[in-house]
Amino acid sequence: VNPGTSFHRSQLQSLSALLDLVPDPFHSSTPQLLNFLTGNFMKMSPRFGGAGQALSEVASGLLPSLMYLADILPKESIVWKMKMLRTASSFVNSRLHAVKAQTLVVASGNDELLPSRDEAERLRGTLKKCRVRHFRDNGHKILLEDGFDLVTTIKGAGDYRRSRQTDYVLDFLPLSDDELEKAIDRDRLLTFATDPVMLSTLPDGKIVRGLAGLPRAGPVLLVGYHMLMGFELGPLVTGVLRSTGIHIRGLAHPFMFNESSDQLIPDSSNYDLHRIMGAVPVTAVNFYKLLSEKQFVLLYPGGAREALHRKGEEYRLFWPEQSEFVRMASRFGATIIPFGVVGEDDICDMLLDYNDLMKLPFYDILDKKLNEEGLKLRTDSTGEIKNQDMHPVVLTPKMPGRFYFIFGEPIETKGREKELRDKEKAQHLYLHVKSEVESCIKYLKEKREEDPYRSILPRLLYQAAHGSDAEIPTFEP
Repeated sequence: VNPGTSFHRSQLQSLSALLDLVPDPFHSSTPQLLNFLTGNFMKMSPRFGGAGQALSEVASGLLPSLMYLADILPKESIVWKMKMLRTASSFVNSRLHAVKAQTLVVASGNDELLPSRDEAERLRGTLKKCRVRHFRDNGHKILLEDGFDLVTTIKGAGDYRRSRQTDYVLDFLPLSDDELEKAIDRDRLLTFATDPVMLSTLPDGKIVRGLAGLPRAGPVLLVGYHMLMGFELGPLVTGVLRSTGIHIRGLAHPFMFNESSDQLIPDSSNYDLHRIMGAVPVTAVNFYKLLSEKQFVLLYPGGAREALHRKGEEYRLFWPEQSEFVRMASRFGATIIPFGVVGEDDICDMLLDYNDLMKLPFYDILDKKLNEEGLKLRTDSTGEIKNQDMHPVVLTPKMPGRFYFIFGEPIETKGREKELRDKEKAQHLYLHVKSEVESCIKYLKEKREEDPYRSILPRLLYQAAHGSDAEIPTFEP
């Protein structure tokens, strides 16, 4: 955590060389040394208002503290501590090449003492099994700062495991209350701007507002449409968890777990939420394990091709031609819930899609970097679904509309395992699920036209009149 291996390139190296020249008791008045010794970095504003404190008042207020520090921290002790740090730094740097253990480096962006961000990148290139997590807004004493949890960081980096090999299903630890609140806070602005409407379908086919139609016991497989950039994921997972206590485990693109992708994220600590929330790489083995534990599993057959679609492809499903999940679901008697979501076109317009980016000079270099080490999905597929490469899109915001979710009528597979072993019958059910998802999307696109609170302005007026916690009405299901 903000390792001292960068001591020779830090402010402390320069200060330690001059420390012998500083008379007592002024050695303790240097802000960098105060931070180094006590953890409290003294920041004084260079400007004082006309009615503010005078510099003499500030100095007189600090004098007792400085004299106290001089008494308990004699210069000889500080010189000794600096020499110890210098020696230890040299010792460790000379042996970094021999470190073969898995390593996690936590680096603060606002470290006032050490160049921790640059040092983390140096260590990433030196240590063989090193991952880095940057925390842009934290300081040198990050372990003492509010809002930072080392356990959460270890979980998010994928470094917690129960055995020799990482198992994203068995190694998962339930969310703490703080982790759930952070997940909700991260999407708070999006949730406020879009005020998601959630509908579900009862077994008798009646559509109701809320999640009464969702089963309360697994295994359950939720199969649906992946909105642009996965905008729906945060409101979907946290919304269901808060309303019902059901924790949805998502099957995610392997890119989200690729160590090389960490280097492409400026603030990598914000990249770990999917792991903390329980997402796993989409593989048949992980799918099997989740269903065997009777989990609620989230699956997007369209994957990255839907989430990173091109212009004019909103709400178009890019599913494989052949069934992928039906027989696995029937093996465990899982209930399949088709669902649809609309609203991406209510919050942004696409400025540049993949086709546009490929026309830009040198973009092909970035495209290769993004996908060179990624696991290729569905290489045996044909057509559009075969293209599962990751790439950015450029969006322009618009006046926020509203998100709408609908969970379709539950489809039971319990007792149908023998029947659905037949490829033809499994394919028939697969196409039925796809049709149900398309019907859900069509229903929402039509019904949202009846919502008087689809735009954010009417919703703000409603909350101003009824209170910020009031549930905003929508169309009648």
